[in-house]
Amino acid sequence: MSHDDFAIEPVEGLPGRPPRDETILWQGRPSAWSLTKAALAFWWVMGYFVFLALWRLVAAIDIMPVGQAIAISVPFLLLAVIVGCLLYITAWVQARATVYTVTNKRVAMRVGAALTITLNLPYTQISSADLDLRKDGTGTIALTTTGDVQFAYLVLWPHVRPWRFPARPALRCIPEAERVARLLAEAAEARVTMPQIAPSNSAAVAAE
Repeated sequence: MSHDDFAIEPVEGLPGRPPRDETILWQGRPSAWSLTKAALAFWWVMGYFVFLALWRLVAAIDIMPVGQAIAISVPFLLLAVIVGCLLYITAWVQARATVYTVTNKRVAMRVGAALTITLNLPYTQISSADLDLRKDGTGTIALTTTGDVQFAYLVLWPHVRPWRFPARPALRCIPEAERVARLLAEAAEARVTMPQIAPSNSAAVAAE
């Protein structure tokens, strides 16, 4: 029998239905391939195995025929392919379990493949957002929050700005990152500059 862990979500990526005055402006998830390269150091890992293969080849070529030296070096390259596939699968699972949501009031992040959590970050609690744009158009938007709220780096990983402490939540490796960043900035500016209207004493008495 099939089972969907997120079937209880009234709106995908959100723990509850948004209020009537809240509008979803954008939803998305990380690019699996971009996440593989940025968060899992794909090219560094591949380079490590290529180095091992070349080192094994150079060390063996002086003591055995070239064909045999190549043969004992190839397993390192095969191992690189296997590890590379595992890294991509890991990133794909993380990407499929993630939903980023930008509304006119907040940024919501449903993250975690094994331990799923949802962060709700109102614009009034976000002091800045930094965009790290890649050549392929994907990028990461890291958020700096106000107040004393602390986030656990390992719990949020890879949805954090790399190697920054305290941890900064991030919309990691999203497609069309520049457009999303502009949309988020406009929504945040509109929300923060919106006047807060509080009822006067007379209005409160009348309401009672």
